[in-house]
Amino acid sequence: MANSTSLIVLSLAFVFMINSALAAKAPYNVASLGGKGDGKTESTKAFISAWAKACASAEPAVIYVPRGRFLLHNVVFAGPCKNNAITFRIAGTLVAPSDYRVIGNADNWISFEDVEGVTISGGILDGKGTDLWACKAAGKSCPSGATTLSFSNSKDIKVSGVISLNSQMFHIVINGCHNVKMQSVKVYASGQSPNTDGIHVQMSSSVTILNSKIATGDDCVSIGPGTSDLWIENIKCGPGHGISIGSLGKDQEEAGVQNITVKSITFFNTQNGLRIKSWGRPSTGFAKDILFQHAVMLNVQNPIVIDQNYCPDNKGCPGQVSGVKISDVTYQDIHGTSATEVAVKFDCSSKYPCSNIKMEDVKLTYKNQVAEASCSHAAGTSQGTVQPTSCL
Repeated sequence: MANSTSLIVLSLAFVFMINSALAAKAPYNVASLGGKGDGKTESTKAFISAWAKACASAEPAVIYVPRGRFLLHNVVFAGPCKNNAITFRIAGTLVAPSDYRVIGNADNWISFEDVEGVTISGGILDGKGTDLWACKAAGKSCPSGATTLSFSNSKDIKVSGVISLNSQMFHIVINGCHNVKMQSVKVYASGQSPNTDGIHVQMSSSVTILNSKIATGDDCVSIGPGTSDLWIENIKCGPGHGISIGSLGKDQEEAGVQNITVKSITFFNTQNGLRIKSWGRPSTGFAKDILFQHAVMLNVQNPIVIDQNYCPDNKGCPGQVSGVKISDVTYQDIHGTSATEVAVKFDCSSKYPCSNIKMEDVKLTYKNQVAEASCSHAAGTSQGTVQPTSCL
């Protein structure tokens, strides 16, 4: 009898433990908290409520967005939280308001600030940016537009399987973060959409971007000041402006960019391929220890570019010289076709020439002929087959 009683007690304890574990992991469903997946009813409060519950939980938490279209105004998911393992599992679509003015003056549409251990898995983010692009194209007075998804001052972030459509401005921004992993992300916007960078990274370290496809109207990936230990691999880019380090040197006092690896990239019908650009004016900024490796260019206007005389609309820098120092940049195994005769352009600072630029196994053609190269204030070496003939 005693043994039977003990067995029953142990069984009940085991069941209690299993139920407790399941309860700890039960998702906060935004539909159960008032969200409507009809694409018309604003569901912002339901998302805020789900975040408040997940953030207050001492155990790992899941926020679940079921199938449907959930209308969401601009929202900030702020930490710190009581746990460092919150997962957004999105089966549906988050939709911005059709009237771009509702969120157009906000910096961000969906923002995570001061969080740790957040994962976003799946889902579509529809920024509804087309009407704002049209407003800008018509030269009207328009709001600047909101970034679709932003992470700031956060760490241990994972984003996987997310699709971003028609962002008003940048699609995804990583600012002031550490240890961020993005993979299987897809970005889609018109090739004519203004300032719709796919993924922008700045003031961040240990960021990885893998296995993603980006088609947009600006840089597929843009790398801003203060970025270090960034790894970008297996990206399909186009249309768009390519992968850009910069613009650097916008501010006179500026953090540098270092230890950047960009490899296994396919560019098609892009304005640029691999680009480093800086403003033509004084700055403490720099870019060093950069590796561009295994890239295929398909009808790219400017496959390899260093431009240290960047001046949008010729404002703020006529007659000035870039103070940004660029060094230790390697281009290795770069092949394909250029849409312009000059496929390699190194236009460096006359005050601080580019140094230790390495070209290894580069072969770029224009109309089935070897393309040309142009160098100004750039020094370095060439190894293996380099076509166009190196001008370093």
